[in-house]
Amino acid sequence: MLPPAADADRHGVVGIGADLEPGTLLEAYRGGLFPMPLGPRGHLGWWSPDPRGVLELDRLHVSRSLRRTARRFEIRVDTAFEATIDACRTTPRPGGWITGAIRDAYVELHRLGWAHSVESWRSGRLVGGLYGVAIGGLFAGESMFHTESDASKAALVGLVSRLDDGVDRLVDVQWCTPHLASLGASELSRAAYLERLRAVIDRPLPAIFGAG
Repeated sequence: MLPPAADADRHGVVGIGADLEPGTLLEAYRGGLFPMPLGPRGHLGWWSPDPRGVLELDRLHVSRSLRRTARRFEIRVDTAFEATIDACRTTPRPGGWITGAIRDAYVELHRLGWAHSVESWRSGRLVGGLYGVAIGGLFAGESMFHTESDASKAALVGLVSRLDDGVDRLVDVQWCTPHLASLGASELSRAAYLERLRAVIDRPLPAIFGAG
């Protein structure tokens, strides 16, 4: 049983422990939480940052240069999920958190139809992408990678364009980094995020993820 969000510490951790079974993960996302190992011992933490980084579809900022370079890539959905999460896992970054257990849990979520990848391809090679969890009108982004300049940004642009189908939807980016802010991401208080989540969680899935 996870403690209530009101007990969160200043880092946004609201609970420790539990498991990574599909039902646990989906209940967590519906409640505004996501998993990430905590500290050097790798204890499983459940996070609800305050403030929370989000990207509203109508606020995506695509610069002229990004619009031009994005045309170099072919955007695909769910054609290389495992390769995408493995590339995210091996990308050097501070506090790398995609453990083998995390990786296997999201591969299983993908097999069950809940986790998805949006990929940038060029000349037959996977050169960038992102993955996350789709529940109703929520896409909870987990990680991105690129091996060519702007390939991960192109995947994000491709995701948003495919989600923008007239239904109220939200992309959760967890924390609003300067990189994401330059693309239009913003911050919501935890309370505002949970309210926004309730508004979108029961919407129909977008067609790109098998609906329609």
